[in-house]
Amino acid sequence: MRPRRCSVRVRGALLLALALLAPTRARGQGGLAEDGALFLLLPVGARAVGMGQAVVADRPGSEAVWWNPGALAHADKRELAIHHSQSVVGTGDALTLVIPSSLLGVLAISANILDYGDQPVTDPQQNEVGNIVPQSFVYAATYATTVGDRFGAGVSYKLVQFRVGCSGICPADLAFSATTSALDVGLQYDLAPLIPVVIGASARNIGPRLQVKDTEQSDRLPGRVQIGALYRVGAVDRYSKNAELRLTGDLVDELRVDRPSARLGADLSWQKRLHLRGGYVFDVGEAGGPSIGVGLSAGSLNVDIARLFEGLSADAGQAPTYLSLSYLF
Repeated sequence: MRPRRCSVRVRGALLLALALLAPTRARGQGGLAEDGALFLLLPVGARAVGMGQAVVADRPGSEAVWWNPGALAHADKRELAIHHSQSVVGTGDALTLVIPSSLLGVLAISANILDYGDQPVTDPQQNEVGNIVPQSFVYAATYATTVGDRFGAGVSYKLVQFRVGCSGICPADLAFSATTSALDVGLQYDLAPLIPVVIGASARNIGPRLQVKDTEQSDRLPGRVQIGALYRVGAVDRYSKNAELRLTGDLVDELRVDRPSARLGADLSWQKRLHLRGGYVFDVGEAGGPSIGVGLSAGSLNVDIARLFEGLSADAGQAPTYLSLSYLF
């Protein structure tokens, strides 16, 4: 008895779902039709999501691995963190260990796993005979260092894999695995004491094409360049010495840079322990639109939660939720 192939092949269904994650303007230009590994565009970290992903000039701790490796350069404590996400696309978990050294700079190792959920394989009588298991994996090694007190730079090497496995009785050509590698580079510069501004820039997902079977069945990686600034609002000190307000703004585009989109974020903190965050991504996609977040620090433990209100998941009744737990030691 031969298993029944899905009416829509898993590979095609996943590519369609991932294409919905990205801006419609880019799809209209045909850019995303040529891209592979679109899961690399999904945001990682509740702090970044809560601030509208405008964090290239911020120092979001271990989350910097996925946004701007140069932001890790000023880390002075070891950090162990897990960043969890839940949406209609799937369940993601990113684990990172950050190790700073006064002599060698800052090192970090990370693994990001996205599980799209099992899909059943049925026979002609609609009996379930197997399960399809699509997953993506990103393993990263990051190095960052400072030059003087104000400048920081970093680089990440990433091993990227998209895998479809199958258990039970499955079509012979259904399971496959595609692997490639990529580089992220980034920098930050603090303009203080001249002005209370930090500027940052990063280029991500630079690498060879993702090849599924042969050269003709390969797709370029979704390279992105992001530049931005962070402004520390000093006027808040006039009302309370315990409060701090930081505003961020970024521009993001493909590597060829022709139609950048904007992102804005804000972080209001109290005694550096309680954070209220808000942001907006001026783009249409899974991570577009408004977002909010909260953060709480208790000793060495940090807890951050964020939620998006628009996109594919929200339209399906499951607004994306992000939870980050980190421990500094």
